[in-house]
Amino acid sequence: MIVKRSIVGEEPDEYDELEHHLTQKLNTPLDWPEDSHLTVRNVARIADAVTCDTAYSRAANGHLIDLFAALPLPGTAEGQDFWKRIRDAGGQAAWNIIPANMGGPFFDRIRDGNEGGIASRVLYFLKELSPSQRNDVAEVIGSALETDTIGVSGRYGGELWLRDAEMSAWRVALAGRREFETSQDRKRFFEAWRNA
Repeated sequence: MIVKRSIVGEEPDEYDELEHHLTQKLNTPLDWPEDSHLTVRNVARIADAVTCDTAYSRAANGHLIDLFAALPLPGTAEGQDFWKRIRDAGGQAAWNIIPANMGGPFFDRIRDGNEGGIASRVLYFLKELSPSQRNDVAEVIGSALETDTIGVSGRYGGELWLRDAEMSAWRVALAGRREFETSQDRKRFFEAWRNA
C-alpha cells in the first residue's frame, strides 16, 4: 500500500524531518532501494501518516480520560454517591459508563491500543438518554463540578461536559473507521470529489 500525503506547500524534492532523520541514521538515499515500491521516502511517509492517525485518536482518548478525571472517583464516598445519582438519572443507559461495568480494564486498554472502548460506551450512553434523562445527568455532573475551580457549574457545566465527551468520543470513533479504509477507498473519495 502506498500512502500519499498532501500538505500545502510541500515540495516533492524537499526533505521533511522524518525523511531527513532516516537518511542520516540509515545512511541511505531516499530512493533506496532502487526500483522498489517501498523506498526510504515511502517508509517515512507511511510512518508519518500512521503517527498522525494514532496521535489524533490518542489525543481524543486522553481528553475523554481527562473528562472522567474531573468527576468524583469510584471507590470514594463522594464517588459512590455520584455514580449512584448518575445511575438513577440516566436509567438503563447509565450502565454503559457506570464504573462497575466500565471500570479500570477499559481505561487500561487504551494503553494497550484499544482506542475505541471508552468512546463507544460514551456514545451508546448518550444515544440512549432521553432528553429529560440528559438534563438530569447534566445536573448531577454539574453539581459534581461545582466543587472544582473551573468556573462553570450546575446543569450548564454538566451539559458542557456531556457535549465535550460526545465530541471527543465521536473523534475517536471517526478516526477508528480509517483503520478499515484501503488505498482504493481513499482514491475513490478523491475522484468523487474531483468529479463532483
